[in-house]
This record gives sequence, C-alpha cells and structure tokens, in this order.
Amino acid sequence: MFKFERTTKEGVRIGTLTTAHGEIQTPFFMPVGTVGSVKATAPWELEEMGAQILLSNTYHLYLRPGEKLVQELGGLHQFMKWDKPILTDSGGYQVFSLARGNNHNKHVIPAQAGISKIPDQVRDDKLGLVKITEDGVEFKSHLDGSKHFFTPEKVIDIQLDLGVDILMPLDVCPSGKASEKEIKDAVELTIRWAKRAKAHFEKKTKVEKDRPLLHGIVQGGLDPKLRKYCAEKLMEIDFDGYSVGGLAVDLETRDMWEIVQLMGEILPENKQRYLMGVGTPDDIMTATRLGMDMFDCVLPTRLARHGNVYIKQIGQSASQPISYKLTNLLNSKFRNDRGVIDENCGCPACQEGRGFSRAYITHLLRSNEILGLRLTTLHNLWQYLELMRALRSQ
Repeated sequence: MFKFERTTKEGVRIGTLTTAHGEIQTPFFMPVGTVGSVKATAPWELEEMGAQILLSNTYHLYLRPGEKLVQELGGLHQFMKWDKPILTDSGGYQVFSLARGNNHNKHVIPAQAGISKIPDQVRDDKLGLVKITEDGVEFKSHLDGSKHFFTPEKVIDIQLDLGVDILMPLDVCPSGKASEKEIKDAVELTIRWAKRAKAHFEKKTKVEKDRPLLHGIVQGGLDPKLRKYCAEKLMEIDFDGYSVGGLAVDLETRDMWEIVQLMGEILPENKQRYLMGVGTPDDIMTATRLGMDMFDCVLPTRLARHGNVYIKQIGQSASQPISYKLTNLLNSKFRNDRGVIDENCGCPACQEGRGFSRAYITHLLRSNEILGLRLTTLHNLWQYLELMRALRSQ
C-alpha cells in the first residue's frame, strides 16, 4: 500500500510504500541484483549504505537456480539473506532480448503480435528464437538453448514462488525502432496479458495476510496517445502501482521526457510510479520532478566494473544545484593522484580518515584486483542512495 504525503517545492513526491518486509520511503532507488546478488557487494553493505529495497529478475532466477529450489530453501529473502523488500521484474525484457542472442540495449518483438486470434509469429536468427502467441511467449534460454514458455499466469506463479514483495506482469516491450503498428500491437497484447495476470494474481493471493503488490506496466513507445491509452486501460484493471516501461531500452528511446511528464500527470496520485531502468543520477533528478517515485538501473554497478565513477558537482545556480560527472579511474592521470574519488562522499572508498587514494584504486583496477571493483561499485551505489536521501529530505 502506498501513502502519498506531500510534494516538495521542486515537485518531488514524498510518500511511504508499505510491503510485507517493511516500509520504504519514496522516492527510492533499487540496486539491481539480477540473479539474487548485487554485483561485488554483500547484503549487509547495502543495508549499511541505506538501500531500502533490491531488484531481482524472474527470467534469470527461473533459469538458474530455479524458483522451486529457491522456494524450498525459504524464498528469495532467506536465499540471499536480505530481510528488506524485493521487487522482481517479470523477465519480459530478457525474453525479448537475451533469449534472441541480443545485448541488453535492444528489444525486439514479432510484427503484429497483438492481433486477435493471431497465428504464431516467429522471429528467428542464428543465435536464438522467440515465438509469441496470444497465450504467451516461447523462447530459448541464453544459457543452454533449451526451450521455455512464459504465460502471464506462469510469470506470476514464478514470482510468488520466489516470495517477493512487488511483482511485475509479463508485458511486450518494443524496440525504439519499432513501427507504429508494432508498438500498437505490443500495447494491446500487454493490456490483455495484464488482465490475465491480475486475475490469476487475485486468485492465488486472496487468502494471504501479507499479500504482495502487483504493478501494471505502461507501454506505448514515444507515442503520447498510445501511452495514455495504455495507462487508462491499466488503471481500469486497478493495480497496486504502475510502472513505465520501454523508455530505457536503446538510444531511440532517450527522448523520453515528454512521456515521463505525461505519466506523472495521468497516473493516480495515490499509487506509486516506477520508471523502469532509468537511469543516470541526473536522469533520476529530472524524473522525480516529473512525478516518478521508483527507479532501478544497472549503470552504477556496470560502469564501476570498468573503472567509471560518479562524482557530485556543486552547481552555480539554484536551478541546477548539483549534477554528476562520470570519471574513468583507468585514465593515466590518476596513477599518482593522492586524493580520494570524491572528498564529499561518505562511501567506504572515500570516507574521511579511511578512504583510499585514486592512485591506489587505479592500481587495483589495472591489476584486475577484486577490491578495486568493489570500491568503485560501493562508491557508485552510495552516490545513488545518497541522492535519494537528499531528494527525500527536501
């Protein structure tokens, strides 16, 4: 349940989201633990840095180790030793990208996927196969090529077996290069699948005391009319919260702020809004001012593994008080730099009296030492979590 409390003068929504594993203050950022672990960090470190909730992924946990094994071992919270809330993505993103041999930056769907009583549509390439029907989607595992079939109902069951706090329904996320017809078909099928997911979810959780929360996912590309239509149809179904998907899938979707603003205007004030997969610290600041509450992104951990760290910049004007600069510590100029990554940062890599020099971290990274990756990762996650604390304190 979400309790909206107030809007700051900067337009940031302040509220409290209550789940079976505790309350979360909004707005908030979810570190991404795709397979049940946030890369290079331990659960207690995340808690000490102020993480309120983590994100894991249905597709990956379903394939390995399997949701039934996780359930037998006490559920995902017990499995990964994290007693705060967990959200799981539905796995639809991975089905339409990884399963076809594509990278994380692209989404593809079969043309005309949303026509009523559609024949099976198949897209095949040398690396994989995806077949989508009215009932669901067949895909190949990116691990071993084995075939699997996701339906809206099965995706709900997997997440319930994992025992998480916030679930996402199976949706269709089109590429930023998709045609108008492909986007419209994706929206229609997403709505039909959402109805099935909600009905199945209600049936499976009606006797649960600490019922998890189920979101609807708004699709529609960069088309305001389709986005509005999709949001209105999902609001008729009445979900616990609403997610805005498909705006962080590739370069073609980066011109997204008109859509984010629209979603902030039309989604219910008393329901939490989740902008999926976004983004940089500057993106998050912009999105909170447009009415978004929840965020996740792989950037802080992925960039850290390549030596890239965020450094907060104090602005010169009231309209832009802070921004974030991305710096690569593998640059040779840091090889003899005695300073910490960011003297204004309180992370384990930078904290006063215990921080490590840029020279030392550069040495670790160049030597492929695990500690170097851990320090850059902890630093970036701290920057994100500290940003959210600052936004909540306005």
